Amino acid sequence: MFKKLDILDEKDKTLRKISKDVVFPLSKEDKNTIQKVIDELTYSQIEEYAEKYDLRPGMGLAFVQLGILERIIIIVHEVEEGIFDNYVFINPKIVSSSEEIIAAEAGEGCLSVNREVEGHVPRHARVTVEGFDEKGNKIRCRAREDLAIAFQHEIDHLNGILFYDKIDPKKPFYSDSEMRLI
Repeated sequence: MFKKLDILDEKDKTLRKISKDVVFPLSKEDKNTIQKVIDELTYSQIEEYAEKYDLRPGMGLAFVQLGILERIIIIVHEVEEGIFDNYVFINPKIVSSSEEIIAAEAGEGCLSVNREVEGHVPRHARVTVEGFDEKGNKIRCRAREDLAIAFQHEIDHLNGILFYDKIDPKKPFYSDSEMRLI
């Protein structure tokens, strides 16, 4: 039986706290929560389920958005119609990033921000992320473009940062000549 996650709203001060490193082994509760997040993020990107369960589309979630101050992020990336790659990173760290800066042309959204936020969020075009899988094995991912943006967005959550904190109020939008918009 699918039950929608209780995602914190941006007004909740918990979202501004810094999450703590996870100690292995993972609790049964954490493992269950990871699976629930994967299910909801997947359903949210499939129109029929999104409508059925009243889900806003999202590709990533950090545990802090559920009120759990643990350094766990989950990204469900649609690589082809209906085909998803799941990334579960525990204690993730960006170990390298490109000099090239990009932004999502349509702007970024967040399951904790229930309103439209105008502006481009400057992000690295490519990042390498290291962390651990659910069993405590070291893992590494080289991400580019929209996946790189998702990793940076979710890791920011672990540090109490929301995407709109990175929008320059004096210059919220960039042209293609100033930054590559994807």
